[in-house]
Amino acid sequence: MPRIRVEVDGATYEDDVEPRLLLVHYLRERLGKVGTPVGCDTSNCGACTVLMDGMSVKSCSVLAVQADGSDVTTVEGLGIDGTTHPMQRAFHEEHALQCGYCTPGMIMASLDLLRENADPSETEVREGLEGNLCRCTGYQNIVKAVRRAAKEMREPAGQEVTP
Repeated sequence: MPRIRVEVDGATYEDDVEPRLLLVHYLRERLGKVGTPVGCDTSNCGACTVLMDGMSVKSCSVLAVQADGSDVTTVEGLGIDGTTHPMQRAFHEEHALQCGYCTPGMIMASLDLLRENADPSETEVREGLEGNLCRCTGYQNIVKAVRRAAKEMREPAGQEVTP
């Protein structure tokens, strides 16, 4: 059985894994990272999206052995010292969820989008998240949340911005 070493949410893990074990199952079943849901198991919905080495991946389409040597961030690893990340806060404040099943994947994909484009337009947010499905919200509040978080992440609290 292959042995992997992976950093997940700031902690390093070394484990023997079956070669066919999916990253989503490794995270949930071996590490207890249940904030990453199993959605479709076919990479269609994006609910299982995590960041691997800073880029979003659908963890149901990545084998755990492929994550060997990588840094993986789940939705559970976002806040610092018990605070919520600006993206998590924006999703809450903009009511960008209903059932919440897609929310972890949406948040993680949104962070990758902002890594590439710190100030996306509404259209760019919609295009950037098109690999993540939500069957409840109609996306309007998700788009508002991403744009709100983008602004907050560009303009830290207490910093005045001139027009």
